[in-house]
Amino acid sequence: MMYPFLTLNDDTEITHSEMREDGTVKVYIERPDEKDFFHSVICILPQYEWVENKGFTNIELEYFKEIIESTAHLILKFSKQGGFKVASDI
Repeated sequence: MMYPFLTLNDDTEITHSEMREDGTVKVYIERPDEKDFFHSVICILPQYEWVENKGFTNIELEYFKEIIESTAHLILKFSKQGGFKVASDI
């Protein structure tokens, strides 16, 4: 299951998985694109392994890396608690 985490002003959506048995969390970043339909990339936490980039430039990836690095502690926490909504209700 993927949980919503953050929506940026340019309609980029950042979602994350539950924490998996191996302690990793999949962070999925996706933005609509008129030509290609969607651009997307996956980051695996806590290793910060970036995989499957489809359409994002290096400059865009650097921007996303800053966002994920500054919020990874929250993503990891929420991944254990069933997402942001559930965690905020606690």
